[in-house]
Amino acid sequence: MPKNPINDVFLFLTGATEDHLALGPWRFLLVALYWAMLLGSIYLVIRNWREDPTQRTGTHVGTAIARILIGTMWFEGMLWKLPLPLSGGLEYWTQQEATRAAFEIHRDLVTGFLLPNLRVFGPFVFLAELMFSASLMLGFAVRFVGVIGIFFVLQLWLGIYRPGDPAEWPWSYIFLAMLMFLFSLYAAGRSLGLDAWLRRNVETVREGKGFIGWILNRAT
Repeated sequence: MPKNPINDVFLFLTGATEDHLALGPWRFLLVALYWAMLLGSIYLVIRNWREDPTQRTGTHVGTAIARILIGTMWFEGMLWKLPLPLSGGLEYWTQQEATRAAFEIHRDLVTGFLLPNLRVFGPFVFLAELMFSASLMLGFAVRFVGVIGIFFVLQLWLGIYRPGDPAEWPWSYIFLAMLMFLFSLYAAGRSLGLDAWLRRNVETVREGKGFIGWILNRAT
């Protein structure tokens, strides 16, 4: 099959990418999970559109499309963090940070702490990227998760800052960090996402009542 955007999307949606195939039968679980989040995000878009006329603007639609696409990006990037507890891809790129990090203290941290304990940290990296994906696709707690995402991406930016092979363009990570910053700054989940529905329909979230309500009020 020739490589082009249309074929790449088809392979991803059907679980036939190289990262999917490397997981064997487990890939079907990941395909089902992605489709569940995608259909959930579409349902939330439709529900918000029907219930709240103020959501029917180009700005809200554009913001929702952007966060769902970036959420999909996080999901695709998450795939090569498998299988748990340690994937070859994660180990390779962490080894790259041991020599390519911008600052010596960062390289020492990777060499002396992260690499020897990567089997412990591997599942947390996987879960972090799954959290970013689910948050953005469903539009839930985007303000809170966006802030975590900024620091996550900046670590990658500094960790693979120096030239090497394969080459990495540092600005790629800055662009992604800025997207996470904007999603958080403008509370992108309030654009046809679960955050918008919660703030409209759940008083404890809207008014910040109680501890959970206070947390969700600020996270959304």
